[in-house]
Amino acid sequence: MNDLVRQHTALSETDLEWLHLLVSEWQLLSDLSFADLVLWVPTLDGTRYVSVAQMRPNTGPTSYQDDMVGHLVPRGRRPLLDAALDEGRIVREGDPEWREEVPVRVESIPVRREGRVLGVIARNTNLLTVRTPSRLELTYLQSASDLAQMIAAGAFPFPGQQVDMDASPRVGDGLMRLDADGVVTYASPNALSAYHRLGLASDLVGQHLGTTTAELAPSRGPVDEALVKLASGWAPRETEVEGNGGVIQLRAIPLKPKGTRIGSLVLCRDVTELRRRERELITKDATIREIHHRVKNNLQTVAALLRLQARRMDSTQGREALNEAVRRVGSIAIVHETLSQNLDERVEFDEIADRVIAMVAEISPGKVDCRRIGRFGILDAEVATPLSMVLTEILQNALEHAFAPGERGAVEVTAARSGTGRDDSRLLITVQDDGCGLPEGFDPQRAGNLGLQIVRTLVEGELGGAFDMVPGEAGGTRVVLDIPASPQK
Repeated sequence: MNDLVRQHTALSETDLEWLHLLVSEWQLLSDLSFADLVLWVPTLDGTRYVSVAQMRPNTGPTSYQDDMVGHLVPRGRRPLLDAALDEGRIVREGDPEWREEVPVRVESIPVRREGRVLGVIARNTNLLTVRTPSRLELTYLQSASDLAQMIAAGAFPFPGQQVDMDASPRVGDGLMRLDADGVVTYASPNALSAYHRLGLASDLVGQHLGTTTAELAPSRGPVDEALVKLASGWAPRETEVEGNGGVIQLRAIPLKPKGTRIGSLVLCRDVTELRRRERELITKDATIREIHHRVKNNLQTVAALLRLQARRMDSTQGREALNEAVRRVGSIAIVHETLSQNLDERVEFDEIADRVIAMVAEISPGKVDCRRIGRFGILDAEVATPLSMVLTEILQNALEHAFAPGERGAVEVTAARSGTGRDDSRLLITVQDDGCGLPEGFDPQRAGNLGLQIVRTLVEGELGGAFDMVPGEAGGTRVVLDIPASPQK
């Protein structure tokens, strides 16, 4: 819609925002009307109309099998659009149109904002299934007529009330029509069922909805008065009411077709099971985060015990081995600490990589500069945990063997993604140092060093990737990892 409006019309950005607000709400009008809606806006030169949005009803058959958005029609071809635009009134005159052997009643509703008509809504009703209307259908149609008059007067949609139609109740979920005093004059079967879920034992018709709703909900002191007003439809608001083990969602829409409030529509939806599942998920997420937090604490305890043991070792070789174990345990603890702060089992690995680099660099403070280039991105925990250990081993190996004691140098960790989708993308990691390089005849695939054995096992066995260690082009050593960015099934 943005592109069409800016390309073909003279509407301002604030006018466009109004149209967006209308389109976010007009599923309600379409469902109440049992009709398709097409929004037509006059072009910049005033000689044509361009259709910028379309909506089909959930309550009846469509009148348009094709997508109408982007169509251009000249003025004069559709007289009802011309009359509604020029006269600023709802136009219903004319015989039904025939489209693919289907009779369609066409009406035009001007879209007004601050006294100006921005465009016209064409309301198209498929007459093929017209039958004697029920009380529900009559209530729907009367409510649709009231909303159409409010659109034509610029009183609907309500400014500042952007609605998420995916989360808000819809017409079919449950509808109640109230009079000006807030008394229910009609309640659909779904609306009545929702209130029965709250504990209502009688019919809704004839009852004051605000008072009845407040009585069914647990007492909340001063908030009850606000709930009474909201459920009475005095202002466009949404809320949830919980009682008797049930939860219903309410949305109030005041009806002012001629500028004076004549009543309101209240849409409702039973969201009891939805909220129950959400609470279960929240509990599950909290439990998972707590588990990661405890694992991290336990790993840090293990690392502390190993560190204490290392300090008591007389053997330099044994002390170094324990310190290496401390760093290995620490790299896993970093992943679990990050997971304990997330809502899912995925982590931003750049932060983990930076912490691993800083942790390993402590073995040669102020001598070797370690830095990261590029981004690892978001990884699943199944990839992040072994990758953190692999990165720890490679960096630890570089800092211990590439540089002599006291020698200055640099180690660069470069990360890049290849591929487009999450499932088929790969992660290419290069660790380059400018140290002494590899010994003559060194074979990384056969070396017996424990650290390289860990790297080979994790990269090839657990991550399903490839590992190589070669001389750098400008000296030093380059380690290359090519792994899938998502877990291997």
